[in-house]
Amino acid sequence: MKSFDCDADIDAHGRAFYERTLPKSEWTHAGHFAAAFWILRHPSLDALHDMPDLIRRYNEATGVANTDTTGYHETITLASLRAARAWLAARPTKPLHESLREMLHAEYGRSDWLLTHWSRSLLFSVSARRSWVEPDLRPLPF
Repeated sequence: MKSFDCDADIDAHGRAFYERTLPKSEWTHAGHFAAAFWILRHPSLDALHDMPDLIRRYNEATGVANTDTTGYHETITLASLRAARAWLAARPTKPLHESLREMLHAEYGRSDWLLTHWSRSLLFSVSARRSWVEPDLRPLPF
């Protein structure tokens, strides 16, 4: 797993994602959250508006089709952005890399964290992939 030891690492990762030059091997669970942290702190971008298209374009650039079964997933993206935004809002003065490290050691560090809020069948449904679907097991805490 790529290490984000300083804020410059998150900046480089975010820029590479934005420019679609990020190696596919670095588009991991931690890499998704690093990109989310970067876009949330990037003054010229609106994370909830811009991230979906950025992910779709990145997927296409790395050979991943955006279909009803692969690629971009609206519910996962928006839930993850909400989690990252809430995490950062609770730590406004902490360096990004420290916040990211803490987040990845918390519940959100598990790639299956969403399954405590959504049933597997709903989360991986076509409707949840295409548009936001509210959790069916437990509301999000933010």
